Amino acid sequence: SLRPEPRRPQSDRLLEGCNRIRGVALIIGRIIGWLFLVLALVALGADIVALLAARSVDITSLGQQWFELHRASLGLAQAVIQRYVLPELWDPIIVTLLLWPTWAVLGVIGLLLIFAFRARKHRRRGLRNR
Repeated sequence: SLRPEPRRPQSDRLLEGCNRIRGVALIIGRIIGWLFLVLALVALGADIVALLAARSVDITSLGQQWFELHRASLGLAQAVIQRYVLPELWDPIIVTLLLWPTWAVLGVIGLLLIFAFRARKHRRRGLRNR
């Protein structure tokens, strides 16, 4: 005789859906982290090539890179942060980051994203899993 499978509680189905979404978010977060790391390596490579060509140390800062790529958005970011977010956030925090080497800032952001979105083993504590 064929019996229909008993229905699982709605909470189990909801938890399964949440776990699936969480898994996709972890993958996307790690991909973005790896993209930041690749960009950091490209920036480091560009600095090394410039170093070998000029035979002098000239490390490109994040602010200089941003200015060369799109100066209007740099000015807009400064205006928005100082006017609408928190003036003290721009100087000294963001200004300090903009003075650091591009590869260092992008590399740290990439590593933080990869670490934050790593797959973790679940350890359940409770009466059922003893």
